[in-house]
Amino acid sequence: MRKNLLGIFVGLLCSLSPHVFAEEKQDFETYVQGLKKEGLENGFDAPFLESAFQGIRYREKAVKADRNQPEKRLTLSEYIPKAVPDWKVKKARLLYEENYNDLVRIGKEFGVQPRFLVALWGIESNFGQYTGNFSVVEALSTMAYEGRREAFFRKELFHALSILKEGHIEPSGLKGSWAGAMGQCQFMPSSFIAYAADGNGDGKKDIWTTRADVFASSANYLKKANWNSDYTWGREISLPKTFDKKQAGLEKGKAKTLAQWDALGVRRLNKASLPKVNIKAWLIQPDDELGRSYLVYGNYQSLLRWNRSHYFALAVSHLADRIEKG
Repeated sequence: MRKNLLGIFVGLLCSLSPHVFAEEKQDFETYVQGLKKEGLENGFDAPFLESAFQGIRYREKAVKADRNQPEKRLTLSEYIPKAVPDWKVKKARLLYEENYNDLVRIGKEFGVQPRFLVALWGIESNFGQYTGNFSVVEALSTMAYEGRREAFFRKELFHALSILKEGHIEPSGLKGSWAGAMGQCQFMPSSFIAYAADGNGDGKKDIWTTRADVFASSANYLKKANWNSDYTWGREISLPKTFDKKQAGLEKGKAKTLAQWDALGVRRLNKASLPKVNIKAWLIQPDDELGRSYLVYGNYQSLLRWNRSHYFALAVSHLADRIEKG
């Protein structure tokens, strides 16, 4: 009898509409109308919003890109040659010379060595060649609708609308990656609002087509991330066989002076003693004790503010070093 009653109960549950248990997800067009309504509440006028959202559609390609990011991890010894190949170093040196006056002027203004501006430019977008071809408004609307990080992408979307409203770029030119990273320095809209700078004095902050603005924006970001132009980023080092790996890490308490690291047997890669410079450094081993080891300074921490990836920060650092050697 109990089994029969249970079967009837389950049957009734299965026959009920899903709406009894959960609200059906609205379609993309309805979601966009909600974004427009929120835009009105945030002070954007209706004609502007109609123009900004005109013709946008749900981009399944952006969602797939988010879900299918590569899982295989290269070691640093595999990654660095791919990220900083000889052809990229050669191109970086040529572009450094080509943009020398702007780079030196902007470097002095913000207190950032020009080679790091070129290195960031090269690693982020291959010197402006790969900036993404998604409509930023379309991509961010899609990612917000997809729902996994809705609050984040909605916030970025309204920053993107502010950029359009301020006239830095035409709607048709507001292009970026599937995640909304924009321009030759691949700023998210919130980073643009916080750090973008006018590098050529024309009243706009055009990180899509104006190199001086790209350099100034990158330099302003690093400056606000506590960059110190008196120093470089760090160096690859050699460790003694008896080194205690517990001393590696970026925690505040693990910083030591170069003299202290030298006393522990840490050496340059060519086995020479460390420089006699009064600066604190952290020891990092991104691939654990079996991989490369580095001593890094405060500027490296600034690069990590840009992108919380050791592989990214080290690619930028290695490219900057090779530009300098050229």
